[in-house]
Amino acid sequence: MLYNYLANLVRLFITFKPMKKITKSFVIVLSLLWVFTAKAQKRITEGTIAYDIVVNTGNSNPSIADMFNGATSIVYLKGYQTRFERVSSLGVESTIVDGKTGNVNVLKEYGEQKYMITMTPANWKDANKKYEGIVFEYKDEYKEIAGYKCQKAIGTMKDGTTINVFFTKDLVANNREFEYAYKSLPGLAMEFETSIGSLKVTYTVSKVNFGIVPATKFELPKSGFRVMTYEESNNAGKSK
Repeated sequence: MLYNYLANLVRLFITFKPMKKITKSFVIVLSLLWVFTAKAQKRITEGTIAYDIVVNTGNSNPSIADMFNGATSIVYLKGYQTRFERVSSLGVESTIVDGKTGNVNVLKEYGEQKYMITMTPANWKDANKKYEGIVFEYKDEYKEIAGYKCQKAIGTMKDGTTINVFFTKDLVANNREFEYAYKSLPGLAMEFETSIGSLKVTYTVSKVNFGIVPATKFELPKSGFRVMTYEESNNAGKSK
């Protein structure tokens, strides 16, 4: 409401006052607009976002979901670097995104098996192509998540598949590639759906921390991992 009021003042100044006389007032109003916007939405330049994970199998046999029982997920942010890390009984899977180069590296650690999949920006876009052109419909439905007011949106993909998400306009990340499906939303996705194989998984933010994140979180392993390109990993999956 305040933002709209100030915006209207700008239009009135331009319409009714000579340009030489409105300069000072115009600058003041623009400053107020900037301050209001800055307070309304906090940009996360560094910190962590922790998620609770719930697996919905749609199956009376819970054994499939047991593999992810107690799983945790954390996003680490520092400048334009992000690391999305999921830890379960199966192992650890991390996606490290360099926002400056657009390059992505996926680390998979399952017992003795360790893989690092290297991806170019084009590879990353291809891996997320199902989300391209997603259209969101905003609903008049709200709830509080981790202390933030969140609004519901329903995203419709090109194939007609829909996904539900709750997002907050109070927060936005510097690098939004870790939330590829939801990066066009006017804020941070706080609860969203995704799939792991045949499982439907719901991620809900449990805590947002603005503390310092060590740069080592974004360093790539120099040994111990089998390095594969995106194309090689796809071919390996098809051959199984």
